[in-house]
Amino acid sequence: MSNMQEHREEDMEEDEMRGPMLVVKLEECGINANDIKKLTEAGHHTIESVIYATKKALCAIKGLSEAKVDKILDAANKLIPMSFRTATDYFEERQQIMRITTGSMELDKLLQGGIETGSITEIFGEFRTGKTQICHTLCVTCQLPESQGGAEGKALYIDTEGTFRPERLVKIAERFNLNPQEILDGVVYARAYNSDQQNILLIKAAAMMAQSPFALVIVDSATALYRTDFSGRGELSARQMHLGKFMRNLQRVADEFGVAVVFTNQVVAQVDGASMFTADAKKPIGGHIIAHASTTRLSLRKGRAESRVCKIYDSPCLPEAEAVYAICEGGIDDFKD
Repeated sequence: MSNMQEHREEDMEEDEMRGPMLVVKLEECGINANDIKKLTEAGHHTIESVIYATKKALCAIKGLSEAKVDKILDAANKLIPMSFRTATDYFEERQQIMRITTGSMELDKLLQGGIETGSITEIFGEFRTGKTQICHTLCVTCQLPESQGGAEGKALYIDTEGTFRPERLVKIAERFNLNPQEILDGVVYARAYNSDQQNILLIKAAAMMAQSPFALVIVDSATALYRTDFSGRGELSARQMHLGKFMRNLQRVADEFGVAVVFTNQVVAQVDGASMFTADAKKPIGGHIIAHASTTRLSLRKGRAESRVCKIYDSPCLPEAEAVYAICEGGIDDFKD
């Protein structure tokens, strides 16, 4: 048995302790097994998922009356009480958050250790800036031991543009001296062909994450299908509402399972008056819906020669700064002159 497999088995109990509480626990609080089955069929596989859902959404589940929903919510709140706590407690909890290495020391330094678990990171930029390559690299590094900048969990990849390439994972795994077959087995992939499928896959992802430890969720890209499924100003409101629900579901996945959620975003040329005064007149699409849903926003652009530049575009805790990196055969790495 390989070291990576031994490591995963040793940490299985610890993962269960720090992971989400499965919805079957409600049976201990007197909730009917049939009602629990209805919750799981509706995509609620954990107690956290039930608590995060609105009463209106739970009542919409076929077979659950308002009285039953009240009983389920009472039981869920007893298992996981929702209450205030001190900033000290939250500070200590945040010290346990893992960060996944990007493969580049300079990029990791910019991100103060790597991509943060339990939150949403947006990566946007024009073509050939390395968005998809960062995603591929993270699929490998998230499976590394914690001591090597990993999170010791699987990766889930939702591909909307047809750019996922498992052969890239093999090359990146070889760079980190990992078994390529084990790395490929640790990545779960699905292709979405429209925005509705994108949401359905996210619900299915929650079911998988409730059963085994995952560390990373990738959506590459989150907005591409929305640009084609909804067109013109007449459908703008419907598009933003649909996109808003998808982003909320992404945030729930991050909160529920403590995984790092990374999604890529496309850019559009800025053609208003402000573009006259900016050197790089491009902005990420999705508007305020995407802006408010993302915890950390990273802007990528092409640098000199074959280098790429990553800038902290928005973050609640990272200062605005830049880092230079390169796309190599083994994934993302530091740029060398």
